Amino acid sequence: MSPELISILVLVVVFVIATTRSVNMGALAFAAAFAVGELVADLDADGIFAGFPGDLFVVLVGVTYLFAIARANGTTDWLVHASIRLVRGRVALIPWVMFAITGALTAIGAVSPAAVAIVAPIALSFAARYGISPLLMGAMVVHGAQGGGFSPISIYGTIVNGIVEREHLPGNEVFLFLASLIVNLVIAGVMFVLFGGLKLWAQGAVPLDEATGSGGAPDKRDAPDGGTGPALSSGAAPSSGAGPATAVATRTEAPDTTRLTPARIATLTALVALVVAVLAFDLDAGLTSITLAVILSAAWPEDSRRAVGQIAWSTVLLICGVLTYVGVLEEIGTIKWAGEGVGGIGVPLLAAVLLCYIGAIVSAFASSVGIMGALIPLAVPFLAQGEIGAVGMVAALAVSATVVDVSPFSTNGALVLAAAPDVDRERFFRQLMIYGGIVVAVVPAVVWLVLVVPGFG
Repeated sequence: MSPELISILVLVVVFVIATTRSVNMGALAFAAAFAVGELVADLDADGIFAGFPGDLFVVLVGVTYLFAIARANGTTDWLVHASIRLVRGRVALIPWVMFAITGALTAIGAVSPAAVAIVAPIALSFAARYGISPLLMGAMVVHGAQGGGFSPISIYGTIVNGIVEREHLPGNEVFLFLASLIVNLVIAGVMFVLFGGLKLWAQGAVPLDEATGSGGAPDKRDAPDGGTGPALSSGAAPSSGAGPATAVATRTEAPDTTRLTPARIATLTALVALVVAVLAFDLDAGLTSITLAVILSAAWPEDSRRAVGQIAWSTVLLICGVLTYVGVLEEIGTIKWAGEGVGGIGVPLLAAVLLCYIGAIVSAFASSVGIMGALIPLAVPFLAQGEIGAVGMVAALAVSATVVDVSPFSTNGALVLAAAPDVDRERFFRQLMIYGGIVVAVVPAVVWLVLVVPGFG
């Protein structure tokens, strides 16, 4: 058996174990990089670590550190309440408010599961209280998170753009962001129409005090435990990453999340400064966000005491592990070998749609970030032939691998399932599974047709 085939089979085993045994895929990838590098490729430690993404490590740590401070001092809860008041409690606009909030959170640097964990308990409590379909509300939260997930300063955006740059592919950060935003916005609009959104207009507005609650926690009349306790005890939510329990606990402890404090004003200023620094002055997002986080920590140490512990370390481990293994694949020559194999199909457009479906299917059961980290490098030799536009193909792969996160087997889908109060959980699970299956079946073909066939990039 050739070394290239062995390394591909090991990658498949990593995905299978990570999916079935709830082991962090990054840790598995580090172990696989060590095993394959030493036993198959005869690489030493320096050769194995040559693929370690130090730049992405800093970005992941810095951005999630800054956002953890924003969550700890109540800035994110203030944004939720401000958005509800902006629409004057109009019931029909609440799903769109939740879409916009999660999109804004991921766009400014929140990890997608963290944004969903913050917003989903509030959103699903609103759904139970005002007769909104939980499937509609859950889909709006998840698609909102993915809609903003590829901004130039977001976690997903920096990861994909970093991979594109490392692989010397032509890239377009704005095109990638808009592609994801528009696809998720269209899906959200279809869901809104199909699942009773138009009927919500007849319900009028709700009292603002009732809509926002006190202290940022969902109304406990809907769920004695805040809407997450039973679900977490049943094991519906994944064991890794930021879970709903942490997010709800943070909101409940906040003394008053409906007003601006000096710490929150400074945090909002820091988030705006991050956007300006990255977009206007082309400064490194990771180093800038760490600097801003350190300033906030020094000024308000009490609010920031636990922020380091809330950095998305599982995501950091995941990305660094997968990309280190990809580096080993490059050293072995697997990337070139696999790309030539895909190109050997003879029909570039067919190969492109197959890659999109592979990304969607695997991502529905595994990590979206891990899939993107593996698929994009595997497509490099295929894209180097010049018959398929790299910008459109990368966007199609990114969208296909993330839009399926509504699946209850993914982190975001599980968080939505866990956060839904007063629902038949088995029925809701089946609804999410069916909806996720439809997305997997339809969306890759659509994004391939819209983004790849025209030959963008």
